[in-house]
Amino acid sequence: MDFLSLSFLFFSVLSATLAATFIVLRVLTKASVLDHPNVRSSHTTPTPRGGGLAIVAILIPVWVFIGLAKSENMAEVWALSGGALALAAMSWRDDISGLPPIWRLLGQIAAVALVLSVAPDNGPYFGGLVPPFLDLLAAGLLWIWFINLFNFMDGIDGISGIEAFCIGSGVGLIALTANLNGVLPLYGLTIAAAALGFLWWNWHPAKIFLGDVGSVTLGFLLGWLLLALSSEGQWAAALILPLYYLADATLTLARRGLSGKKIWQAHREHYYQRAVQNGFKHSEAAFIIFLANLALIALAALAAWGWTWLAVAAASLVTAALLFFLGSKRQSKA
Repeated sequence: MDFLSLSFLFFSVLSATLAATFIVLRVLTKASVLDHPNVRSSHTTPTPRGGGLAIVAILIPVWVFIGLAKSENMAEVWALSGGALALAAMSWRDDISGLPPIWRLLGQIAAVALVLSVAPDNGPYFGGLVPPFLDLLAAGLLWIWFINLFNFMDGIDGISGIEAFCIGSGVGLIALTANLNGVLPLYGLTIAAAALGFLWWNWHPAKIFLGDVGSVTLGFLLGWLLLALSSEGQWAAALILPLYYLADATLTLARRGLSGKKIWQAHREHYYQRAVQNGFKHSEAAFIIFLANLALIALAALAAWGWTWLAVAAASLVTAALLFFLGSKRQSKA
């Protein structure tokens, strides 16, 4: 597609998601589907939860349309869209009345296994460093972990919209410049557009939250994008783009696990949550993460151009500096 066509697609998805989120906001408010604050929350007023319904309603049909036009593996397109819809339905049920963690996990395993079973054999996900069976198993486990960490990290206004926008944009940029799989640039750009449309309503102070229906589904789709990018030989870029989310969630939950706490329970111990507790506004913390993600996108592009280990090392430094900054107490103004 040429630049004009890509721009039209991007702004069409953005506008549609912007409008759909407004409609969902009205419906959820009228139905009193609200996220009430508690001791583990970062918000202080009841806020409609379930805005991810708008993203699902726009993004899945668009991805199916793109798949029909561009994909050579329709089994994967249907498995991916079907898995996303099934997880969205399960997560919406969880938003409304709650589901035991084991059922959520089994649903994620089934969706991931279905897509991986029909995925094309483009290449190993981990650069041939492990045997094929372990490569596939590790890809599935990492994908399931990414779905959950994306859900865990959705704890302040704007953060998940920014992360989805940056990962989608990064995948789209790298796929376009490296002339990769026909659907990857379009999938990346459209998920970025949908995230940006939702972000208008979710920026601090948020008028609506994603809910599990949004965060789980986005984690599933973004995880597939990153694995697909890696299978095309761009493993370093696929690692760098979500590196902040990977580091924050993994280090925080490891610390909680080692201290004997239940890692699946809601809490306020992530680095971005500590930043808010230490005096940053939601918008300030989210914007700092956005700036760091711009650097990670640039470094992912550098890795795609052949400077692999330099880019990985620099991305590790950027992420470590971000974690340190977020976790530090903010100096009060004189």
